[in-house]
Order: sequence, then C-alpha cells, then structure tokens
Amino acid sequence: MATELLMPKLGLTMTEGTIDEWKKKVGDPVAKGEIIYSVATDKLTNDVESDTDGALLAIMVPEGETVPCKTVVGWIGAAGEAVPANAPSAPAAAGDGAGQTATAQESQKTAAPAAAHTAGEYVLATPYAKKLAKEKGFDLAAIPATGYKGVVVAKDVEGFVPAASAAPAGEAVKASPLAAKVAADLGINLKDVKAAHGRVLAEDLLRYLAETREKAEAGESADEREEVKNMSGMRKAIAKNMLASVQTSPTVTFNLGIDMTEMKRYREQLKAKEIKVSYTDLLVKFVSKALTEFPLLNCSVDGNKIIYKHYVNMGVAVALDNGLVVPNIQDADQKSLTEISKEVKELAKLAREGKLPPEKLQGGTFTITNLGMYGIESFTPIINQPEVAILGVNTMEDKVVVRNGEMCIRPIMNLSLTADHRVVDGSVAAEFLQRVKSLMENPALILA
Repeated sequence: MATELLMPKLGLTMTEGTIDEWKKKVGDPVAKGEIIYSVATDKLTNDVESDTDGALLAIMVPEGETVPCKTVVGWIGAAGEAVPANAPSAPAAAGDGAGQTATAQESQKTAAPAAAHTAGEYVLATPYAKKLAKEKGFDLAAIPATGYKGVVVAKDVEGFVPAASAAPAGEAVKASPLAAKVAADLGINLKDVKAAHGRVLAEDLLRYLAETREKAEAGESADEREEVKNMSGMRKAIAKNMLASVQTSPTVTFNLGIDMTEMKRYREQLKAKEIKVSYTDLLVKFVSKALTEFPLLNCSVDGNKIIYKHYVNMGVAVALDNGLVVPNIQDADQKSLTEISKEVKELAKLAREGKLPPEKLQGGTFTITNLGMYGIESFTPIINQPEVAILGVNTMEDKVVVRNGEMCIRPIMNLSLTADHRVVDGSVAAEFLQRVKSLMENPALILA
C-alpha cells in the first residue's frame, strides 16, 4: 500500500517548510533509512529519510516550493503501485508554473497512469461523463480515464483535448491524447517537442518541460555575461529573517577595543594544563557572565512588553557553504569553560553535517558572531530576532598603545555590539561593553 511522504514538523514553532532538493526521482528504488528529500526551514536544512523500502511513486511538491507542515509532498510504495485516486496534493502557491505542473504530470504518469482504451472497446464511465462526451462529440475510448479502476469521470471529459485540436495551425503534429491534453493546458506548441517514437507522448512532453525548467533555473539568457540562479531554501530563509530584523529593530552599533594581553596569558595557562579552548569559547563564558548583570541585553520584545530571561542561551553563529546557522548553548551562564568548549565544537560539527537538532536552534537570548579570522576590523552585525542584541567579534592585532605613560605594543581585539534601541539605550549598551572589557582584561574576575 502506498505511503504518504509528509512535510515534517521540525520543532514546535515550525509551520511550513520548503522542499530544498529531491534526492530521488520518480520511479527510483528507495531503501529504509535512505535520504529521499531535504527540507529547508527558516532555521536550517534537514534531510528526510524513508521509513520503509519501496520506490518513489510520485512527487507532489517540486523543489523550491513552500507548503504547510503535514502536507503530502510525495508517495512511496511498491514499484508500479498506483497512488490512491483521491491522493491529496499540495496547495497551489503564488508563482506556480510549468515546473510544478510537470512534476504533477510526471507523478500521474509514473505512479497512477490514466487508463487507456482501444477503439470500439466498452468504456466504463459515469452517466454525467457519458452525457458530456456525447454533447462534445468525443469518443470515450480516446479519453484517458483517471477514475477508480479506469472509470472515465466528468473532469476527464471536461479537460480532454483531441490531438487534432491541440496541434498548431498548419501541419498537424501527431501526439497521444494525454500529451495533447497536457500541451493544451500548458500552452505548449507541440512542434517544439521532440518525439522519440514518431508521435509526441507524455514522456516526451515531460522531458521537454524538465529541460525547459533546467534552462530557466540555470539562468540562460541572451547576455552570457550574466547568470541568474534561484536562491536555495536556506538562503531565502536568511534573506527573509534579515529583512524582518532590520524592519523590526531600530539599531545602534557600538565598537570598543579590548586589550587581550591577560586573556592570551590565561589561555596559555589553560593550554599548559591540557585544557584547549578557543577565543570564541572564552567569549561565550565571559559574555554570559556580563549578561546576568545586564538583563536588558538578554531580553526580548513582544509588542509593548519586555520579556526578561533569567537564563542565558548563547547563540554562536556557524558559517556553512550555503548559509549561516546559529545553534544555542543552553544555560551557558551555568556551564564551565570546558563544557562550553566541548558543546561549541559539537554544535559546529553537527551544523556542518546538517544534523543539528531543531531544539538547538530555538530559544536563543543573545548571539556572538566572529569574523576575526577574516581580518575584519569592524562591522555591523544584524540582530537575530527576537533577541535584542548581537556581539560581533573582530580580528586581534598588535597595536601601539600607551600604558602608564609609556608606549608599548599590545594585542587589541575590537568588539562590535548591535543593540535594539527600543529597549537598550546607548548608556546601557556602553556599560555592558565596558563590563565585558573589564572581565576579559582581568580574567580572574570571572570567579567574583
């Protein structure tokens, strides 16, 4: 029996998802535990595995389309098995075109082909379908049947276009009834379709549609100096979230340099004890401490209400080949430096492998994003909603400074704090940064 493939609900807040990529084609065999398709949300992209052995019978939602959770996106079952006649399809989305129709037609052809009849054969049909066919002068045997057990139903007659009428003016193109109907529905000139077996069949039309879609996605144009490509599911989610953040929060960015002399010494002392931590690990620890003292930097806004968080879920931005994700170290203010270091490494590894649990991407209260390894001296990070602040970490470099009236060279690292001015005033943001500076320039204060 055919089994539904549903748009999964990856977390409590997920309401819809985008088919990022189908790993299988209609008709391909599928083994239990094998990845069938990937789903992109506003947080990450997840691979979906098959719960059973079989074959991919139908694709109801093409790549790039967004549908609500629990929508049927495809069917899996025994090879050649028909998809149920009343199989639900994905709701139509704005901008649907030939690509989606082609996928639906391909699914119909492969998984539940319309019943074919020969001339003179008795054809099962509903009374209303017979009446319509008689009024239109159609031969019931020429109409592809989609009803249960090959019964011609009214919609088959209403949508049927004889091959002769589907052909363009001039020389007629030989085509099967199904191909002619699809061509008429999509406004395709059958002369543009290459027939593999003398006349245009449904499979020829599907191949033509697939090639047309590939060319469109590849951005082929008259100007070969330009290339147009569709955004990936993750990139569309990032674009949507970044735009929403800028439109939601009036922001100000504050920059401050920190003398990392003592922090470097502290890190070397830990290393001597075989405790290896990164500067990001240290920042998570020390910034979490500062956030417990400045609750406004750790809150969120809901309308005219301020929601104070009595915990610190520290987000650490992880760059991927196709985007950016921000997994959270939950209760970072309660964890030791070694626990934080271990979790940062584990989350980054899972993120790059596409295996992050959805709960690790929810409930963040503050975010750290580090561009220091790229030599960046200052930037304006965008707040990860619904948080109210984000800390950008810049490069650390030796600079000439004055200490006790004398010139000396010290390792200076700039921090860039972007804050939501709806709740975080400039003085509060400045005091917070000064507290982070004090802690990092005097590591022993972490114990105070």
